[in-house]
Amino acid sequence: MLDKNAIAAASRTLHDHWRAGTKFSGLDESLRPRVRIEAYAIQAGIEKYSSENLFGWKIAATSEAGQKHINVDGPMAGRILAETVISDGGTASMAGNEMRVAEPEFAFRMRVDLPARTTPYTMQQVLDAVDTLHPAIEIPDSRFADFVSAGAAQIIADNACAHLFVLGPPTTSNWRGLDLVEEKPVITLRGKQFIGHGKNVVGGPLIALAWLANELRQLGVTLKAGEVVTTGTCHPPLPIQAGDVFEADFGSIGKVSVTFK
Repeated sequence: MLDKNAIAAASRTLHDHWRAGTKFSGLDESLRPRVRIEAYAIQAGIEKYSSENLFGWKIAATSEAGQKHINVDGPMAGRILAETVISDGGTASMAGNEMRVAEPEFAFRMRVDLPARTTPYTMQQVLDAVDTLHPAIEIPDSRFADFVSAGAAQIIADNACAHLFVLGPPTTSNWRGLDLVEEKPVITLRGKQFIGHGKNVVGGPLIALAWLANELRQLGVTLKAGEVVTTGTCHPPLPIQAGDVFEADFGSIGKVSVTFK
């Protein structure tokens, strides 16, 4: 197992590359995580560099397309730092972004804490802890020049490819009465339309949300009231470039957009 000095050094390396917008080949062998618990410990160290409270959590690789994109076989959690959040309709910089994709997502803001415990949370218990539902856009990126070959443990350490995030307004619709599995957001990009599908998110956004709550539970981490959880892309990652406007219309749930420069 990595000791605390190695974990801190790995966190610092990843954070420094993220802040500088630079890429590198991978963590040194002496700093490289071998198992998920080490990877999440490195990720937690990245949060310590933020001067603000944690904004929330993302789930990477909740769809087959997302898993193929980074060559992993299952979902993983990452932290959304407050300084990475862009307002709805705002502008996202492409500087240093080599992944160059955007993803339409269902995001939930929590109403109450879900603390760590020994028994799993049911989907209903997690749903009951939710306050609001939001349309969202994630703009991922990796610090690794070859993120396809980095492996799941390094990707988790790399904050599960978290980079920038756009949160739309809370929906005013009765979203609890909707079947989110069958919701089909319409994405408009460069004059073309693309249709997402809630079922692409590891079988449904609520399944993904419950997975995140239980992933954190097993790590001894509390999912806190007020934190946002974005549940993974409902459409294969869409390539973006400077000058693009990415708009996602979630129907009765609402709309969200971002411009790239």
